[in-house]
Amino acid sequence: MNHPIAGIIAYPVTPFTEGGHKVDTAKLAALIEQLVSTGAHAIAPLGSTGESAYLTEEEFDTVVDTTVATVNGRVPVIVGASDLTTANTIRRARYAQQAGADVVMILPISYWKLTEREIFQHYAAVAAAVDLPIMVYNNPATSGIDISPELLVQMFTEIDNVQMVKESTGDITRMQRIKELSGGALPFYNGSNPLVLKALLEGASGWCTAAPNLRPQPCLDLYAAVRDDDVQRAEQIYDDLAPLLRFIVAGGLPTTIKAGLDLLGTDVGDPRAPLLPLDATRRTELEAMLAGRS
Repeated sequence: MNHPIAGIIAYPVTPFTEGGHKVDTAKLAALIEQLVSTGAHAIAPLGSTGESAYLTEEEFDTVVDTTVATVNGRVPVIVGASDLTTANTIRRARYAQQAGADVVMILPISYWKLTEREIFQHYAAVAAAVDLPIMVYNNPATSGIDISPELLVQMFTEIDNVQMVKESTGDITRMQRIKELSGGALPFYNGSNPLVLKALLEGASGWCTAAPNLRPQPCLDLYAAVRDDDVQRAEQIYDDLAPLLRFIVAGGLPTTIKAGLDLLGTDVGDPRAPLLPLDATRRTELEAMLAGRS
C-alpha cells in the first residue's frame, strides 16, 4: 500500500440515472473528483452511504472501476466489499484487488446472528483469498452483529490481513478497549459521525464519513485541529458541524447526503427503493443547515 490511511476518509454516494435503473458513472466520477480535490485523505465507495446493499454485482464492479480510475492513485481507495455470503464477499474483495483498490472494508452481514467462531472464519476466509489489507467494519446498527473489542484484537493478532478497524457503535469505551487490548497497535477509525471529536481525541487514526460531500472544509479543519493539539479550535468546529452530523445519521446517509447534494446544485438522483428521497419538511431543515456554508 503506497499511502498511509489517516485523516478524512470520504464516503461518496452512488449516483443513479433517472428512475434509478443504472449507476451514473459520469456523476460518480465528478463527485469523487470533488472529494479528492477538496482534500479528502482517502475515498471509500460502497459502504452504507454508497447503497452497496442495493447494487447488482455488475453495478458493484462499475463503482469500483470508476472510483479507482478517477482517484488514479492520488489517495488510498477503501472498497466496501461486504455481502451476505462469504463466497460473494470474497468475489467482491478479489474484484477490488484486481481493480487496484488499496484496502477492502468488510462488515459481517447475516440473516442469522453470527457466533464469534463464524465471524472469525468469515474474515479468515476473505483474508486467505486476497492480499489486500482488511478494515473490519463494526456497525451493529446496520448489520445486527456486534464484534467485541476482544474479538477484533484477536483477529488482528491471528489473521495477517486484518490491519485496521472502523468502529461505528458510537461508544467511546469500545475504542479505549481496542487501544488497551492491542497496546495501541491496532489502528481504529471513527465511523460514528456524532462521536468524531471524542474519537479523534482518543487517538482514532481517521474519520470515516459522508459529511465531506456537503461540508468538506470543516471536516478537514476538525481533523487538522486535533492533529495540531488545538482542542479549543476543534471544539468550535465540532459545535458548528454537530447539528448536520446528527441530522444525516438520523435521516439515513444515502437519503440525506443525496438531498444535500441536490440542494447544493449537484443532482445525483434519488436513493434506490426501498429507500425514499428526503421528505419536504426535513429537506427544508437541511437547506437551512447548508445555507451559506462550505
